[in-house]
Order: sequence, then C-alpha cells, then structure tokens
Amino acid sequence: RERKRKFKPSLPLSIMGNIKSFTTCQQTLKSNMKKRFQSVFEGIAKSGNQSFLNEIYTELYITEGGYEDVNDEHEVRQIETLSWKPERPETAIRYVDIFKPSAEREEPIKTVMTTGVAGIGKTVLTQKFTLDWAEDQTNQDIQFTFPFTFRELNLLKDEQFSLVELVHHFFSETRGISRFEELKVVFIFDGLDESRLPLDFHNNEILEDARKSTSVDVLLTNLIRGNLLPKAHLWITTRPAAASRIPPEFIGMMTEIRGFTDSQKDEYFTKKFRYKKQARMVISHVKESRTLHIMCHIPIFCWITATVVEDMLNKKDGEELPKTLTEMYIHFLVVQNKLKAIKYDGGAETDSDWSPENQKMIESLGKLAFDQLQKRNLIFYESDLAECGIDIRAASVCSGVFTQIFREERGLYQDKLFCFVHLSVQEFLAALHVHLTFIKSGINLLAKEEMKSKDFETRSHESSETEMYKSAVDMALESPDGHLDLFLRFLLGLSLETNKRRLRGFVAQTEESLGTNKDTAQYIKEKLNHHDVEKSINLFHCLNELNNQSLMEEIQQSLCTGSLSAQQLSPAQWSALHFILLSSEKDLEIFDLKKYSASEEALHRLLPIVNASSKAILSGCNLSEKSCEALSSFISSTTSSLKDLDLSNNDLTDSGVKLLCEGLMSPNCELKILRLKCLKSQICCLITEEGCAALASALTVNSSHLKELDLSYNNPGEAGMKSLEAILKNPSFKLDSLRLYFFVDSLTRSHFVHSEIPRGNVRLTVGLQKYSCYLKCLHVFHIATIDSVCFGGNFIWK
Repeated sequence: RERKRKFKPSLPLSIMGNIKSFTTCQQTLKSNMKKRFQSVFEGIAKSGNQSFLNEIYTELYITEGGYEDVNDEHEVRQIETLSWKPERPETAIRYVDIFKPSAEREEPIKTVMTTGVAGIGKTVLTQKFTLDWAEDQTNQDIQFTFPFTFRELNLLKDEQFSLVELVHHFFSETRGISRFEELKVVFIFDGLDESRLPLDFHNNEILEDARKSTSVDVLLTNLIRGNLLPKAHLWITTRPAAASRIPPEFIGMMTEIRGFTDSQKDEYFTKKFRYKKQARMVISHVKESRTLHIMCHIPIFCWITATVVEDMLNKKDGEELPKTLTEMYIHFLVVQNKLKAIKYDGGAETDSDWSPENQKMIESLGKLAFDQLQKRNLIFYESDLAECGIDIRAASVCSGVFTQIFREERGLYQDKLFCFVHLSVQEFLAALHVHLTFIKSGINLLAKEEMKSKDFETRSHESSETEMYKSAVDMALESPDGHLDLFLRFLLGLSLETNKRRLRGFVAQTEESLGTNKDTAQYIKEKLNHHDVEKSINLFHCLNELNNQSLMEEIQQSLCTGSLSAQQLSPAQWSALHFILLSSEKDLEIFDLKKYSASEEALHRLLPIVNASSKAILSGCNLSEKSCEALSSFISSTTSSLKDLDLSNNDLTDSGVKLLCEGLMSPNCELKILRLKCLKSQICCLITEEGCAALASALTVNSSHLKELDLSYNNPGEAGMKSLEAILKNPSFKLDSLRLYFFVDSLTRSHFVHSEIPRGNVRLTVGLQKYSCYLKCLHVFHIATIDSVCFGGNFIWK
C-alpha cells in the first residue's frame, strides 16, 4: 500500500493502466542492482577480497566548480598545484543531492559532470548512488536509474540501436517499458575519459525519437543535448583531461571529487596499521617527503604506500623506507613478485627471486604500458594486446597472478577489458620498459626513428644513455599537459645505482654511471632557465629522483644569509626559490617580498607565490602601476588564495589603482583586506580623487568581499570624499574598517561640523611645504553601517 501511495501520483497516465508490469520491472531492476553493487573490491579486483560497500564507504568530499576550473593537465601536476594553496571556502555537495536544486537554482539540474583524478572514487560514488536507490534509501522520486560505463559502450560503437533498445540491451528487466520519456529517469555514464566514441556534437544528426535506431555515438550526443528524453537526468564522470569532450553549454553543473585531506591521510594509515606505533611512523615518514605526501591525496596511492611499508616493517634488514616515487614503485613491484612466488610457486621470501616466467610477464606488461601510454589509452582490449604481441591467454595469466598491478574486467556478455590498477603504475612500467630495452639492446625507444637505426657500437654506452634521458626530458617539456611528467621521473629514478640494486635479479647490473647522472642533472638545470614555473616544478622533482640537491642547497644558503638579489639570481635559481616556497606551508601563509628582493622584477618572478599565499606584504618595494596590472589578473582568478594585500608606500598612482580595480570588480575576487597607505613624507605618488572614484566604483560593483580598506595619507580631494561617501551610504556595503588619515588642504570647510580649528603650520618632513587645514570630524559619512572609521593627520603643530 505504501509503495502504491508513493509512486501513483508521479506516474504518467500511459503507465497507470499497467502499473503491475511497471512495478515488477522496477523491483526486479532494483533487486539485480543490489546484487551487482552491494560488494566492491578494495584497491584491486581480486578474488576473495570483497567487502560490502555500505560497510567500507566513506563520504567523499564533492565540491561545485565552474567549467573554467576544468583543465587537461596531468593529474599529478593538478594535485601538486592544489596542495600549494590553502583551502578556500567551497560549496560542498552530497552525492544524494546531486540533481536537487540549490538555494541559487530554482530548477533541478539536468546534467551533472563530476571530475576527479584516477583512483579518487568516481566509480565507487556512482555505485553508492545506485545502491542507495535500489535499497529504497534515497532518491525515491526517481523511477529508474541506469548506470552505464563507457568501457562497455565502446564495445558497441559499430552497432545500431534505438535508445529504448540500448536500455533493454543493458537492462533486460525493463523490456516491458518503452516510453521512458514519460518517467523520471537517471542515466549514469561513468568514465568519459575511457570513451572511444567520437562524440561528434557538431556533425551528428539531430534525433528526437527514442525508438529510432542509429549509432551509439548519435544516441549519446542527442541524449546529452536534450533532444532525446529531455526530462531525463544525466550524471557523467570523468578524469579532468577529458571533461572538455562535452561542450560546456550542455553541462548544468560541474562538480569535483577531491582527494584525501591531510587529516584523512592520517586517519587512513591509522586504520590500516594494527599497531599505532607503525601508523605514526608511516604518517611521519610520508610528511617528510613532499612528493609522497602530495601523492597520498589519491586514496589508491595511500593503499600502495601501506602495502610497501607493511612489507618493509616486517623485514629485519632495517632498510630505510622509500623517499621518492621511484623507490616506492620499485618496492611495490618487488612485493608483488614475492607474493606471487609464495602463493603460486612455493618460492622463498627473498626480494631477488625473479623467475624467468615472472620476468617475461613484467616485460610484456611494460611494453603494453609504454605503447598505450604513447596513445594515451588507459583501457585495453584484445586488439590492443595483440598489437603488443601479448596473447590473450598470457594476459589472463598476468591479470590472475599480478592482480595488484594488472587486472582483467568483464564487460557486457563477458567481453574482456584490461587495465593497470592506476595510471602511475602504467607510467612506472612504461619507464621500466624503456630502461630495460636500453640496457639489453642499446636501443633508445624515445629517439626519432632515424636515430634508432644508428649503429649502437659507434657510440659509448654512457653518451647514448645520456642522450636517452635528454630525449625524455625534451619530450616531457614539449607536452602542454604534462602527459609524460611522471614517466620522466620514473625513468630518471631508475638510472640510479641504488634503485638498480633494489631490482637485483630482474635488472642486469651495469657499470657505475655517475657521469651520466651528472650530465643529465646539468641538462635539467639548463632547461630550468627557459621554462615557466609549472614545468620547472616537475624538473625539480626529477632532480630529486636523481638525488641532486645542488640548486636547492644554493637557494637555501642564500635564504639563510639574506643575500638574495633579483639581479644576481639566474632563472634556474628563481625556479628553485619557487619550488622551496611552494613546498613550504609556512611561507604560503604570509609572503613578504622584502625578505627576498624589494623590487618590481622580483615581484613579477614570484607572482605564483603571491597567488598561492593568504597574505602578501608588498609595501615599500618600489612597485609601480605595472605591478598593479599583474596583481589585478591574479586577484580576479578562481585559483587565487590571496585574502590580504598590502601595497602601501609604493608609487602606484591613480593609474595603478584603476588597473587594480579591474580585479576588485571580478566576482571571483575574494580579497578581504587592501592597504594602499602612503608615507606621511611622500607626496609624489598619492592616490587622488580619480583613484578614489575608481575604488568607489569597483566596490559598488562588488561590495561583498572587502572588509578592510586603508587609504591613509592619500589626497582624495573633495570629489574623492564624495565618492567614498556614496558607497558608505549604500546599504549593501560590507566594509568593516575604513582608514582615512589624510591631507585636507584641498577640502572645503563644509565638510566639518564643529568650530573652526585655528590655522597652523604643519611640518611633515624637512623640505616639504607647510600645510594649513581644518580638522575635527567628518559629518558626511553614515558611519553606523561600519564598525570603525579613522580620521586624523598626526600633525605636528608649532
């Protein structure tokens, strides 16, 4: 009776005549959904490692973000950038409310796109949404939820379906229903980044009939456009790089799944390790390594770290825990080999036992990883494996043995799909393949085709190896989205003798190549002189993988001695300073330009640091209106963390203030405090009535963010005072504190209410003109709307 009461009002008339059939279809679908999604695998698809989703699920942090926030950078570059910046207030969204209208939106959202890096929990989130619906827990106003994956849709790209046929094809429980346009339906499309469909929104035919057959690509583009089932809700998940495949006009709301916060990382390791002492040791170790700490934003990397550390803590050799990514992934590979030897081969528990069979498996996976990384493929089909010379039977063996590296999944009707457990694992194995190929044959897989065919014997091994690493550096730098950043780090890390020894028994021992590493490090330092901050950051991580800290040590020494100079530092040293500051949470709180070099050149080189800081002290640094233009761009950016900006005692003039006001008017600007104070002794660069009028205009346009404004010792004039008066009268004005110590020689007596103050001579500094003034208390401001208004002059009377 309750079920009929719940659904009867929302059913269309065409369904009411056959409500029994409708209810049967719905309940059968829900029952099958429960069976399908109630169990999940932790980390990897591994037999016997299932857990109930409702028992292990932790609420993910989902935020609302505009389409302009989506970018196609490498995921590691994105989380590194995110980790530099303090958290900003964001709109958090619960997954159960993903389609519900918010306070700002009157209508429900039709299409939602959720982005997130690999391993962050996108698929699990959609499974949880579907399971809750199937268990009658949430969203019971939805009649049907249809979860699709692009992996399965890829298999049908050459076939013809109508939309109704496609639904029946995947969800046979609904074959008694054909008019879905009259129902409240949710389509979930998981993994847009894995799609091999063209999704040609510009050239695909327009289709409005859900019962007309066409290609799957045409069905999807028309469903997303709203031509098919215009009342249906769509939820699309993707990694950030693929988000732009769908035009922004068809997306109602962009959301993002964030990784673990620092406290959640600690919580994860505390739960993972049985003994608190071990958990504290791991937490402390991860925090010491900037690279590892950043990667632990991704839950699956926390799992990899825990797997490695747990194995190392159980050994008695006292080996140090991994400090770099390459070290971590080498240990991860060694652990998987050891587990395979114990479980399947009855072998010893030593790290150096690599059977020929295991070596061949890893080498095959390495070739697949490298070939598909070049094509940017993350999901592999039988045809992809065949191109790499891997037999499907061998692939199944690999996925059955090395389950924590490579896995096989079943698609619709048991079609086989393969993938690595995480993109970083694929990048590591790709680098290992390039490294092994060079050691065994001397072939540089990264060289151009004409170079690969050159006689290897004509060149020394060391010079050829250096050329390979230089080729890798050049390829990574040429990629606009950082596609090969992590691959490069792994390849350089594998060149270290210490890491080669960790792979003893698998990688043949070679002669010491200290000269090669030195030449490679020098080449990277030269590249630092010619590239921007973002690319430089990865190059510093590369130097870290090579265990080369020379540039960092130079800058650290300069910081300690206070000998930094904008004119003396090379571009590479500036990049080193960027890396140090962006790696220091303490420096990100307050950035004081005078600590480094009080000059406009230094500011422009360190603008990314300013952008990532909460407070920027730029007072008395010889800045001009040129700096205002750059700062205006930053404070109007959605990526800025700046809340407090002090530009006092600089030669900004009215022109600079006008440029700054362009940023203040932006709805993205979140600046809370702005100081434009002048020195009492300074008269040449005062902000006059023109600058005050620009400020008043900017604050009228966007008055919600700024809480404190300091214009002390400027010269607003009578017109400027009237401009400020106008904004204070505005009831929407939110300013808490306005400071206006000023020179008043240009004001008329009408601004003052009390008796005339005797004229007197004001001496500010030797050599300046004497001023006469009236000063008591301004009458015109409605100061009840703000907390405090400060007037004064600190005049010295004779």
